[in-house]
Amino acid sequence: MKKGLKRGFIALVLIFLYAPILILMVYSFTNATNIGAIRGFSLQNYVTLFTTPELVDMIVDTLTLAVVSALLASILGTLGAIGAFYSRQRVNSAIGTLNQVPVINADVVTGFSICILLVVVCGISKDTYIPLLVGHVTLCAPFVYLSVMPKLRQMDPSIYEAALDLGATPAVALRHIVLPQIFPGVISGFALAITLSLDDYFIATYTKPATFDTISTYVVNATKGSQTTIKTALWALSTVIFVIVVLVVAAANIRAARSEQQA
Repeated sequence: MKKGLKRGFIALVLIFLYAPILILMVYSFTNATNIGAIRGFSLQNYVTLFTTPELVDMIVDTLTLAVVSALLASILGTLGAIGAFYSRQRVNSAIGTLNQVPVINADVVTGFSICILLVVVCGISKDTYIPLLVGHVTLCAPFVYLSVMPKLRQMDPSIYEAALDLGATPAVALRHIVLPQIFPGVISGFALAITLSLDDYFIATYTKPATFDTISTYVVNATKGSQTTIKTALWALSTVIFVIVVLVVAAANIRAARSEQQA
């Protein structure tokens, strides 16, 4: 009875999570203009998605922003985690506490604050993309920090100390001893940073130039418009993103399972 209830609860949760996505995927292969009766199957939504210059530019711009901000966030988050780990206990605790603020804080507050600081106080124009990039790095760097810190704590500190005793400089020991051991955490943080950047709406809304759109801001604006072909093409975009995420997660799990078997 208990097993049946547990399985039923898990099934119910999975249905709530994935049923809307699966419905959207089905309708992306139809010529329906709204969620309702299916008139017939078609690939027109995917043709529109990859042939409309406006949509293609929006996707490329979003991916470029995600990769650049994730790279910067990975560098800052990794250096911050290393610096905090090798600092005194009070400094380590203080940095960890401060790192929690952007994580817990609402994105709308972060975006509005960055807009006021850079645009209003510092006078930096949003057309320079600097506020947008700073906002996304601010959003992503704390999560990179949280991904790298556990790897530092799992690392054997005697290896780093032995490298110093054998004559290596701190920079050499960091590059050849510390970084290889925490590299999986850096990769995890980088992947998480890309996901957060792609998903962000509020920070991009407050900091982006007027002529620039990310996927999230474009989708919100498109749902308010009357262009039916654009709306249905976004169903195809959602399907493509979901399939890519599933493939990446599956590949990562398969690789992890093979690594455990070899170990």
